[in-house]
Amino acid sequence: MMMESLGFMRILFVCMGNICRSPTAEGVFRKILDKQAPGFSIYVDSAGTHAYHVGEPPDPRACRAAEQRGIDISTQRARRITEDDFQAFDMVLAMDEQNYSLLLDLSPPEHHEQIKLFMDFAPQLGRKSVPDPYFGGKHGFEQVLDLVEEASLGLLVHLRETPLDC
Repeated sequence: MMMESLGFMRILFVCMGNICRSPTAEGVFRKILDKQAPGFSIYVDSAGTHAYHVGEPPDPRACRAAEQRGIDISTQRARRITEDDFQAFDMVLAMDEQNYSLLLDLSPPEHHEQIKLFMDFAPQLGRKSVPDPYFGGKHGFEQVLDLVEEASLGLLVHLRETPLDC
């Protein structure tokens, strides 16, 4: 069955602290869905592999960079991934290889197949990871947005073209 006929899907974006990359990916992908696939029933969320910032809003620099592209991520709140998330989400997308490995360690083996590197949906960029902009400057958040937008577009193409088992 193609994505257009799927009733509902759940996608979780994951980085380390859930205040920079994964909330940005959540916001960007929601905007792309709203504009390019309004008929898709997809629930999107984000989480972190660590509990450093639980309950906090995204980094103000991430909020500003996203807002400049018409994306509001300011109402999101950081949370840590739970074991239940692996059961609840159809796709768990890691922002980098370190978090991908952590997700494999945290998840039951039967859920390993649904864990993927987000940048695998933008193979034309030749990258495996979205770099963490936390300790970088303003341009790091712009780079994250550029990468996340490309991977989000690739993810949407993948969802449209890949038969899914229900």
